Amino acid sequence: MTQEADRSPAQTGAGAVRGPARPAAGSPGTGQQAGPDPAHPGQDAGTGTSADRGRGAGQASGAGQASGASQPYGGGQTNGAGQAHGVSQGHGGGRKSGTGRSSRKPQGRPSLGGGTPAQDRELRAQGRETVRKLLEAGMIEFEERGFGGVRVDDVVKRAGISHGTFYLYFANKEDLFKALLKDALHDMEIVAGDFPVVTSDETGLTVLRRWVRKFFAAYGAHATVIRILSSADLVPDEVYSDGLQLFFSIAEAMTTGMTAAAMAAGKHQESPELTAVACLMMLERVNYLVSTEVQLPVPEMSDKIADIMFAAFGLQVA
Repeated sequence: MTQEADRSPAQTGAGAVRGPARPAAGSPGTGQQAGPDPAHPGQDAGTGTSADRGRGAGQASGAGQASGASQPYGGGQTNGAGQAHGVSQGHGGGRKSGTGRSSRKPQGRPSLGGGTPAQDRELRAQGRETVRKLLEAGMIEFEERGFGGVRVDDVVKRAGISHGTFYLYFANKEDLFKALLKDALHDMEIVAGDFPVVTSDETGLTVLRRWVRKFFAAYGAHATVIRILSSADLVPDEVYSDGLQLFFSIAEAMTTGMTAAAMAAGKHQESPELTAVACLMMLERVNYLVSTEVQLPVPEMSDKIADIMFAAFGLQVA
């Protein structure tokens, strides 16, 4: 039985934490990338993001390489289309709070900090490993049984961890699910922040195709969580709200990235925001189908979607 060894000398209480949010049919947060993530190599050399709009739009975006999602928690499944169900790990440091106490340090992936019962503790290596096992077991159980069919008993049996130890890190299965959702929010926010400035030329189409492949990779890494979130009434309202916020953040980044160059050239596009929402919904639905093991050729499908988006915004290669 795994023993709890993670209480810091100064902190032994448990605090409440507000859970992350529901991605509207596949993508949730703020859409802003807070900082570089070593596992998601930011922007490709020469490729402008939507954050670059202040530089002026007529620049051509250079070609780059799409970052994929690698395995989380040490495991990772592969869906029927060959996408990895896993995400790469990021790292962070701690900061001093206003009271002089050390605030909690990020523990790799956001989820590795545990759920509500662990929020006032800085987890040591043993605790992070216990959380990792529970998250990995939970992901498999949610995939196989669906949200409603999973019990804490199923998770602890698969993880080989006692009930008592489970409750040191998570309040219930909903709390475990929210921790998994944190990772989905984290990675989809990075994808939103990486949306390029798309120019009306071959280079613009190339960088758009690469961004769409990044979206496919991030969605595939969190497909189980996103599919559950697409089922109404299974998660709290605040989860849905946060997910919807991220959905519109991605749409906003898409609107800016797809119109910046055209606006700089004096070209006006009709209803670009609605075009972005329609494109994003199409992108999410195709990813949903792929995640349910519908046999679609992912590379070709992602490029086809990018081509449709390119044309939808009135862009064309001369």
